[in-house]
Formats: sequence, structure tokens, C-alpha cells
Amino acid sequence: MAAMTLVGVSCQKAEEGKAPITKPQITIEGGRLTPEGLWAMGRIGSVKSDIETGLLAYTVSYYSVEENRSTTWIRICNPFEDMKVCDEFVGSEPAWFGCSGWLAYIRGGQLYLRRDNDEIKVEGAEDVEGFLLSPMRDKVILIKQVKTVQTTADKYPDLPLATGHMHEDLMYKHWDEWTETAPQPFVCNLEITYHGEGERIKTAKIGEQVNILEGTAFESPMKPFGGIEQLAWNPNNEEIAYTCRKKTGLEYAVSTNSDIYLYDLQTGRSKNMTEDNKGYDTNPSYSPDGKWIAWQSMARDGYESDENRLMAMNLETGEKRFLSRIMDTNVDEYAWLDDTSLVFTACWHATVQLYKVDLNGWTTKLTDGQHDLGLGDVCDHYVYILGHSMRQANEIYCVDLNETPNTPDGFLSLQQMTHENDNIYDQIERSTVVPRWQKTTDGKDMLTWIIYPPHFDPNKKYPTILYCEGGPQSPVSQFWSFRWNFMMMSAGDYIIVAPNRRGLPGFGMAWNEEISGDYSGQCMKDYFTAIDEFCNEPYVDKDHLGCVGASFGGFSVYWIAGHHDGRFKAFIAHDGIFNLEMQYLETEEKWFANWDMGGAYWEKDNVIAQRTFANSPHKFVDKWDTPILCIHGEKDYRILANQAMAAFDAAKMRGVPAELLIFPDENHWVLKPQNGILWQREFRGWLDRWLKD
Repeated sequence: MAAMTLVGVSCQKAEEGKAPITKPQITIEGGRLTPEGLWAMGRIGSVKSDIETGLLAYTVSYYSVEENRSTTWIRICNPFEDMKVCDEFVGSEPAWFGCSGWLAYIRGGQLYLRRDNDEIKVEGAEDVEGFLLSPMRDKVILIKQVKTVQTTADKYPDLPLATGHMHEDLMYKHWDEWTETAPQPFVCNLEITYHGEGERIKTAKIGEQVNILEGTAFESPMKPFGGIEQLAWNPNNEEIAYTCRKKTGLEYAVSTNSDIYLYDLQTGRSKNMTEDNKGYDTNPSYSPDGKWIAWQSMARDGYESDENRLMAMNLETGEKRFLSRIMDTNVDEYAWLDDTSLVFTACWHATVQLYKVDLNGWTTKLTDGQHDLGLGDVCDHYVYILGHSMRQANEIYCVDLNETPNTPDGFLSLQQMTHENDNIYDQIERSTVVPRWQKTTDGKDMLTWIIYPPHFDPNKKYPTILYCEGGPQSPVSQFWSFRWNFMMMSAGDYIIVAPNRRGLPGFGMAWNEEISGDYSGQCMKDYFTAIDEFCNEPYVDKDHLGCVGASFGGFSVYWIAGHHDGRFKAFIAHDGIFNLEMQYLETEEKWFANWDMGGAYWEKDNVIAQRTFANSPHKFVDKWDTPILCIHGEKDYRILANQAMAAFDAAKMRGVPAELLIFPDENHWVLKPQNGILWQREFRGWLDRWLKD
């Protein structure tokens, strides 16, 4: 199911008595990417620029498979001296303090300030999950978890070892946790003392703390993926914009209607700025002069994959403008450049590029290429980018907006600033990724990525894998995954076919919306088109085809297993929906089930809903005849693990070769190093077993 971008919501907890993980050194045999090589990569997560000194602070995480844990480091570099490292230390969520090179950050839930190895603990700022400094640096918003329900121990203190959870309303679970707390923003005075009249900080502490959502169970930022980008200070230090869905229980579970509220620090009152819009409103940001506020907005309630629009409002007149109206696709991230223009990223034709827009909606595409770009930070005329592709993990790039466009099509160049994983890339032969346009059964053009294995020889025949994307409305763009990694898949001498089938953004909203209420319709025909058309190539071994996918991709695998007419010889489904009727009741975000399935299965007169449930994969098990690997995490509360267990049991009772891989400690994703290695080994082993006889 679709997920919002995760930006800076969590912090690394201190691990008492354990040394921090440093960059692993690894030798890769055979010149092909391995699971161990994948987990040895540094993972760059964020970048912040200091307008005063020009320095960059960015985060990079390293994992130890042996110790089954990670450490996140903050690295401070000089971009004008070939990224010379000035300082490096353990922490997360870096933000420049705005006075001669001081940096604020979190370590172990504690807020710190640091400059030149001089580290100051901010007293009173503990148990912090995120923070946002005010423009004048005399206040700070601290994000903390607040208890919202009475626990079993509260109700029965004489039963301290009882483990039962008691709930009387929906949203009792979300993503991977029982919902007993909510993240809420505390506005605090930040009291700084200095040594003499110099710039060296002596002490820092938090003064009075005011919870903007005091006495409520509301979330800001919103779970499970919202971060500090969901709040903003206005330039004069007197107002805070924050994102909130002021609903709980059943009302929360069936609605995506969040709003942007403006909180007046003088009066302590909030005003709903987006009350007239019924869908998601998120991620506010004030213009530098404070006259405008921008935010991202979806129009329809209950539709989490609606067009994510970039909006702006004149705070003096109340006039609202739809800035990204010409895009016909989602705005992923954005930032103000100056008082009248912004930059944003958006996916079009399966790549994510950088764009510029003014307050009149005049839009200019700034970059091009086979990559996905994410906004890091904006500093003067420099835009710092987190860029990756199917062939390379995140690195930091810089776009100079003052540069004269130097490509044939008039786009700006990307200057690579970091080379975090060259030690891995130098040891392997990377796969080749080629776009291929295919004609669908209804005469439309579909872009499919073809990933060829290292040392590809067109005179040989290769087993080939159809990749089914999740979301269901997440693009098959140039993403890099540390699990569903196309370099890893193809390194086993497989060709990967990854179609942008119906129901994916980046090809217009009509294409994106065609999947809702029709899971088994044109999107499945698009899958068959992708693999059947490519099988015309002489180097495809048509007798050894596989099909893999996660989430909606896992649903796709379960459905295709009952409809493939012998095309495939092996299936792998991760966290997929097997029984749609059970999924309708089991999933926590009911708005998703209502929109995508068309309604409840007991609505007998609802044509769309009845079509959806009539095509549930579990109803076609009688046609299953192909080996299948079912994978699931037991902490996945979006799609419960019993879906995989039921699919596995059905396959075994049908006499179909099957394997079940359950992770008791993983959610919708596999996040722990040793579990990640196990996942990769079982994934490859299953394909090799059935496709390389």
C-alpha cells in the first residue's frame, strides 16, 4: 500500500555499552553484488547546508550483520574543498543552529548542540523524536510521544505482568505497533548562555514547554511516516503551521482528511487553514518573507493516492493557488527558493526530476536523466539533491541554479558530491537498465524497465523474472531498494522485467487511477503484456519464467498464480493479500480498503465491491500448480501475516511445492541485517531451485 515519504521522524536510540558501527570493509568475490555487499553499503539519509559557513552536514548509516544493528553518523564537510570532512560523530536529524557553525542534532533521544568537537547537551530536551528550531533560534518545537490510552497496567495495577491489550475503538493498531501513544509538538523556549561576549555556547536548556495538542489523542506529525516536515515556523517567530488529522478511532480509520493549522504563539489558539479541502493536507512551509504559505494537498477524502498537489496561499488575502496544475502527477517534495518561487521533485515517465515553479504556476523542468532525485536542502542558488537509480544507492549531488544549462536539451547538470559506496561498485559488474515501451491490450503505451544481468550475452538464454510493484500506486521509477534490489536480482543471471502497469503515477492521473476498484482488471493484463511481449526476444528462456512481488505485488503474485496458464515456473509473494474479505477487516487504515476495494463485501448491491471480492486470489487456488514461496512479517499490521500462512497452507493442501518464511520481528518491511541476509538467500535459492534445472 502506498506510503508517504519518511523524513526525519525517528532518532537512533543510544546502545549502552556498545561501540558505534563504522564503515564495514568487505571483499566481494566473483564480481557480482552479494547480500553481504548490499548490507555493507553506507546509506546516506539527509543533507543540510549552513548559509553562514557553506558547510554541509549529512547523515550516513552503517550496518553490522554480525551484531544485527546499525549506527547513524553525522558528517560535516566543506563542499568547496572536495567535501573535506571537518567533523564526524554519532547522531541524527542534523539542523544548523544558525550562529557560526553550531549544529543541532539528536542522539539517543537527547537534543545536542555541537561545533568543532565542542558538544553541548540541551538540558530538558530528552525523549525527543524530532525538532524544529525557530528562525530566531530562541525557541524550538520538540516532538515527543504522549500517552493517549489507558493501558492494562493502568487499569489493573495488581496485574503488572498481564500482556493483554484492551481497546474499544478502531485504530488500535497502526503499521507495526499497538496505538497507545501519539507524537505531539511541544513549543519550548531555548535558553542559551555564552562564554563572555564570544560565540562559544556555554549552556543550553529548555524552558517552558507548551503542548500544542494538550489533552487530545491527535498526532502531529501523523503516523506512521510523517516527520518534522509536517510543521513549520513563520519567519517572524510568532506562528507555527502544523499538520494534523483531528480524528480518533473509527473516524480516523475511515478518513484521510488532515488539515494545516496555524497556531498563534501569543494567543495559544489554532486556526484551520484548509478546512474546505476534504483530503490530505500536509507539509506546510512559509515563504522567506512570510507572505505566502505552501503545502501539499489531495482533494478527495479516503483516497491516499490522489494527486498530491503543490498549493500556496496568500496569508494577507486568503487567495489559494494550485501551483502544480500543469504536471498531471504528484509533487513528491518541495522547498522555497525565494519569496516568489519554489523547487520540487516529481515523477514523470518513471524517473524523478527537479522542477522550478513560480507563484503563477509557471513551471520549468531543471534536470533530466535516468535517475530519481530527492530534495536535500536549498542554500542560496545551490540545490542539494539526494540522487539514486536502480544501479546506485543515494549519493549527494548539487544543482547550481546560476549555471548556464549545458545539455543538448537545456537542462542543468548534477555535480556529484559524495562517493560513499565506490568501494563496493569498484568490485562488481553492475547490471544494465534499459527502458522499453510496450503496447498494452487496450492500445496504450507502457514503459517497462528491463534489467539485464552482468556480462549479458545476447547469444545465451536467460531465465526471466516479472517484477510486480506494490503500493499499489507507487511508481516503478529509478528507485534503489536494499531489499527489492534489481542489481541483486539480476546478479544471479536473471533478466528482470519491471513494468509501470496501470495504477502507477508518472503517466497522468487517468493511468494512475485505473487500478482503484479493479485489482484484477487491466493492471493484470498489463503484467501479462510485459512478460509476453519481452519473451519474443531470443535470449529469454520462456520455459523458465518467475514472478515476484511485495504488498500489492504480493497480491498480484497470488492472483497470477491462479490465472497464468502455465507461463511461470516459480512464484515469490512477500506481505501480499491472499484473502480480500479478511484483508478488508484486518487492515488498520479502513479508508484504503474502502477506496481500493470499492466498499465492504457485505454490500451485495455494490457492483464494484462485489467484483473485487469475487476476484480474491484465495478463490482460484484450485488452479494453483506452480511452486510458491510465501514471506511475511508478524509485526505487519497493514497486511496481517495470516495471509501468507493461509496461502502457504492452501498450496500444501493442493499438493503444490511451497515454502513459508515468517519473520516474527519484522513489519511490512524487513529491516534487521540478519533477517535481510536471510531474505536475500531464500529469495535467490527459491528462484535457482525452480528456474535453473
